[in-house]
Amino acid sequence: MTQTTTSAARRIRGRAAALVVAGTALALLAPASVTATATAATTDSARAATAADPVSVLKFTAKERKEALAYWTPARIKAVGKSVDLGPTGPRTKTWRGTPLSTVGRLFFITAKGPSWCSATAVKSANKSAVMTAAHCVRLGSAPDMTNIDMVFVPGYHKGKQPHGAFAVRAVATPRSWQKESVNDMAALTVDTDKKGRKLTDVVGGQSIAFNRAVGGTIHSFGYPATSPQLGEELLYVSGKAKKENGRQFIPSDMTGGSSGGPWLADFNTTSGKGTLVSVNSSLDSFTPTKMYGEVFGATAKKVYDRAQKA
Repeated sequence: MTQTTTSAARRIRGRAAALVVAGTALALLAPASVTATATAATTDSARAATAADPVSVLKFTAKERKEALAYWTPARIKAVGKSVDLGPTGPRTKTWRGTPLSTVGRLFFITAKGPSWCSATAVKSANKSAVMTAAHCVRLGSAPDMTNIDMVFVPGYHKGKQPHGAFAVRAVATPRSWQKESVNDMAALTVDTDKKGRKLTDVVGGQSIAFNRAVGGTIHSFGYPATSPQLGEELLYVSGKAKKENGRQFIPSDMTGGSSGGPWLADFNTTSGKGTLVSVNSSLDSFTPTKMYGEVFGATAKKVYDRAQKA
């Protein structure tokens, strides 16, 4: 397994952070990313092994993870929310006012254009530390050495509050097809324990996850879009029937940037706040959206998830 570290990218963090406000890139408009140093295989056999591996893994050092947590202060989180306004929240998109979803949160990171965010979800896993999101939230498609840095997951985020703390991302797994061809927009993250040494799903619980599930049924899609008046400060949602189209699936939706990586929950129970994760918010049909697309989680997605849950 070829792994990538981010030490070289860290050196340009200060410059990248200065490029925020109008330049902030958000979900669904695949964010520009920061160049990272790749550890290249030096033998033909190693190259062949890398090519055969359908999963690409990025790891952050202990120092980088500590710096990421230090970077994302409440003031910076508030500032990134105010740095972009994608217009009024659409009529289909509603504020979630049911049982607090401790498993869903904001994923903060830095791109080449500055601080930004996506949405993400804690899922059940062997290591109790796996989080699902979109691949474009962590690295630029069709660009093997382009990745975001300073990644922190804040589950249950609501209007500046972090009821369950913040979890630094220590590893990211994406399909190699995304890295090389911008295909299969999903990712699985492995996070550190919290400040008290507790594992993620011991703190917030985890959504179930399904692979090779038939497309259909009612889906609840959640996220933190950068539309007004919420500007990423509240969890929003859309519900609708999933349908298949050109190898992917979609639901009727007008939720937009900032919601990328947010969960698609089938069989969702509004009382318990639990369902089964079958995809994540990936892309829209237009700048005035009527459809939200997500990948159909199949064999590759399962391998990506397995890499994260065993890390």
